[in-house]
Amino acid sequence: MDRPLLGREPSRRCWSYSTLTSWLPILSWLPKYKLRYLQMDLLAGLTVGLTTVPQALAYAEVAGLPVQYGLYSAFMGGFIYTFLGTSKDVTLGPTAIMSLLCFSVVGGQPDRAVLLSLLCGVIQAAMALLRLGFLLDFISYPVIKGFTCAAAVTIGFGQVKNILGIQDVPHQFFLEVYYTFLKIPEARVGDVVLGLLCLALLITLMIMKSRLGSDHGSVYSRFARKLVWAIATMRNALVVVAATLVAYSWDACGHPVFTVTGHTAQGLPPFSPPPTSDTTSNGTVVSFTEIIEDFGGGLAVIPLMGLLESIAIAKAFASQNNYRIDANQELLAIGVTNIMGSFVSAYPVTGSFGRTAVNSQTGVCTPAGGIITSVIVLLSLAFLMPAFYYIPKASLAAVIICAVAPMVDYRVVINMWRIRRLDLLPFLVTLLLSFWEVQYGIIGGVAVSGALLLYTTARPKIKVSDHGVLVMELSSGLSFPAVEHLSHIIHTQALQSKEYFIWYYMITSAPCPSFTVFTFSPPACPPRSVVLDCHHVSIIDYTVISELRDLLRQFKLRTVKLIFSGLQVDPFSPFSL
Repeated sequence: MDRPLLGREPSRRCWSYSTLTSWLPILSWLPKYKLRYLQMDLLAGLTVGLTTVPQALAYAEVAGLPVQYGLYSAFMGGFIYTFLGTSKDVTLGPTAIMSLLCFSVVGGQPDRAVLLSLLCGVIQAAMALLRLGFLLDFISYPVIKGFTCAAAVTIGFGQVKNILGIQDVPHQFFLEVYYTFLKIPEARVGDVVLGLLCLALLITLMIMKSRLGSDHGSVYSRFARKLVWAIATMRNALVVVAATLVAYSWDACGHPVFTVTGHTAQGLPPFSPPPTSDTTSNGTVVSFTEIIEDFGGGLAVIPLMGLLESIAIAKAFASQNNYRIDANQELLAIGVTNIMGSFVSAYPVTGSFGRTAVNSQTGVCTPAGGIITSVIVLLSLAFLMPAFYYIPKASLAAVIICAVAPMVDYRVVINMWRIRRLDLLPFLVTLLLSFWEVQYGIIGGVAVSGALLLYTTARPKIKVSDHGVLVMELSSGLSFPAVEHLSHIIHTQALQSKEYFIWYYMITSAPCPSFTVFTFSPPACPPRSVVLDCHHVSIIDYTVISELRDLLRQFKLRTVKLIFSGLQVDPFSPFSL
């Protein structure tokens, strides 16, 4: 078997690439391209393309945009990533989470969504050029899981109204829940029946595909396994096409019983820069600066979440398929995709886990498979847009619900409870705030995670043992937030006498027992010498040095000693105790 052209084993990876090759990874694999790779890339690109088209239409609904904007956003990534990407598996395009974030910032306004794509791309590309990918390390796993769970619930429940065929439901989550239940009597029978049938069919195909990889799959012949796998992989496209045919048939018979997508713009989008100003319904012109102010924190949240989602996916499949990726190059690929996408009316995109999984399972060999996917999307825009008129919204809702359902992972809560219960705090803060506003959930979760991290830094564990002198062992580094805590421990344990409290519980005949507190001070204990074990301490800052000097003076005044053990001395440091 040939080795993958992209991302060879770390032990044999050659680091002597030229600067041009490092910026254009396609130059590293294109000269070695073989005809057999073309066959696999064509198959993978076709399979992913048939998955992309219905998902793109559905995700545009989540973003509150006309459905054609989902397709506008789905083709640029395949071309750009072929030249700039370092993973053979990743596919860039609209996703459920980015669509929800986009809606939360622009409220379904197409021009602003396109401008948001440009600004996000500029920020992401700048981060790549400045090597700022490390900022993603400050978003902890509990925050990510809290956000994805909340996003899945928000997106999934947001499609219930389309399953029921009801109108005029607010988009704010809590109001959406209230009005959805309030308007259940207005549900359209045709949409409910069709939506439930689509859900049942999608779930059945998902289960069939999952069983192919288990022992139960052995009952299938080789041909049957391939057939079931192909049908299950293209289930979204098959279900949407079948539902569209049903809706068209009923409409042709004069019984329009389904809520359909309706008129969509036909043809390819014009290639033009995104508008930098906006005009409201009453004719007021909104300047570029005012639009930026309206975006607010979304300009920070959306680029970071887009990078986080795509890089996490790339790393997962790189590890699975035994190759390495360049995280900063991935940032550049996403940034350039969003910049160029804004010129074809795209809203922000990122890596898609579901489509990347399909790409990998189909056996893609290089990023060139994305070109085939993009061509399929372009052909759909050029020739199939009139047919999209009859796509029932209930079928698109079923596709979205099945796509986001696996994101609700209850097992992560159990694992956090078992490993470190304190991690549930940022998880719950992110989860609950995300139901209010998505960006507030992420910001709140990051703030709580940061506070927990700072508390750990400010309160390092100190093990105290008595060996004639007090031995205090620091379990981690020592920086300025921890100075006051260390000083307090040393004072109370070695330099001050202690006051003891005894709680005496007196049983009386009164209805309520009484508690009496006795306080006494034993004879003053003399100050004691301390050995401060610092063999775990690798960093000491100026504030720590100043406080330790003060402690040394206090020990000297009391004629006892403060001894430092295991210090890692830096010969070039200007500080000394």
